[in-house]
Amino acid sequence: MSTMVTAPADNVIQMRRRSDAPIVAGQLADADLDRWANRLARVLLGRGAEAGDRIAVAVDPRIEAVVAEAAVRKIGAIPVSPADGAATGFGITTKANRAQFADSGNWLVLDDRSTLQRYLVSSDAPLATTELAAVS
Repeated sequence: MSTMVTAPADNVIQMRRRSDAPIVAGQLADADLDRWANRLARVLLGRGAEAGDRIAVAVDPRIEAVVAEAAVRKIGAIPVSPADGAATGFGITTKANRAQFADSGNWLVLDDRSTLQRYLVSSDAPLATTELAAVS
């Protein structure tokens, strides 16, 4: 049985989906969550994130926050709140939230055009052990 992650429909960055499960009022099926997280995990790996990193997640749209946390976990990193101040130079946020962080850390801005382009060309297939080993 597929579960759904729910967010207000007006609080969702639209992304392509491949499953036949319906998205209603900002709900996301497990299969889509997995695919989206695989894509985002590959973007993180491409930016140099690796297992054991503490990655700040400062994302307001609920679905995107869930996807970001899943992607961080998929690479063996640890999602943390930016308030914890314990991130290791990486963070995930949106344009609306980026101005809150004065540091010049390595922030991945989800709704930035270059991020979206990298995301859309990334594979949504499950991560291979060789992809994770390549950054270790």
